[in-house]
Amino acid sequence: MHVERTGQGPALLLVHGWAMHGGVFAPLVRALEVAFNVITVDLPGHGGSRDSALPLALDPVSDALAALIDEQPSKRALVAGWSLGGLAATALAARHPDRVRGLAMLAASPRFVQGPDWPAGMDPRVFELFGEELGRDYRGTLDRFLMLEAQGSAHLREELRYLRDAVYARGEPAPRALQEGLGLLHDSDLRAALPGLAMPSLWIAGRRDRLVSPQAMQAAAALAPRSRFQQYDHAGHAPFLTEPGAVAEALTAFAADCAP
Repeated sequence: MHVERTGQGPALLLVHGWAMHGGVFAPLVRALEVAFNVITVDLPGHGGSRDSALPLALDPVSDALAALIDEQPSKRALVAGWSLGGLAATALAARHPDRVRGLAMLAASPRFVQGPDWPAGMDPRVFELFGEELGRDYRGTLDRFLMLEAQGSAHLREELRYLRDAVYARGEPAPRALQEGLGLLHDSDLRAALPGLAMPSLWIAGRRDRLVSPQAMQAAAALAPRSRFQQYDHAGHAPFLTEPGAVAEALTAFAADCAP
């Protein structure tokens, strides 16, 4: 996978969401690199990893992320996952707990869709429709998803413009990976892994998020030991774009409470 590193200090790995790449975190990285060695990756099929042979599946991706962390001097990292990246981060924390000193979920949930015991999730048909539309209108489907991500933000126009510029900044994401990612969002349920997490977790939500409700994140945080929940009232699905400085401060404070 394509990897970029910047800054000095303890390792902090950022994992992006569906259709994006590590470059989407640029505002957050600028706020974090003074205190961390920030590592961003492009997931398989995205950005610089567009031609990666690795499938966009939780087990191989989490194993690859663990190998990446193993290259660090401390062989441990604080791991933050946004949206789809939160699933990969959770799988990493569950499969390789010795590599993760703290798990931060940025507008991410262990289960994205509704169920009888998970009413705060999305209607599963949303992800099914995106999958059906990809083959007919690739760019239009991506744009509709970006609009859904930006909706609710107090800075909707600015965030939507940023996301539209970012999504193709490293080339078009591979259609195969987009379908695999939608499948993960539709099918994954990692709630059973949360009670056994060996590290603290931080759950950062946007009150106006249209994809991952704060209620779902609070319910998930309640399943994990040593968890804390933080909500940004003016943010939608990308709180690190709405308030990068505040999110960086929250991650820095959280890192101080995690085992070195």
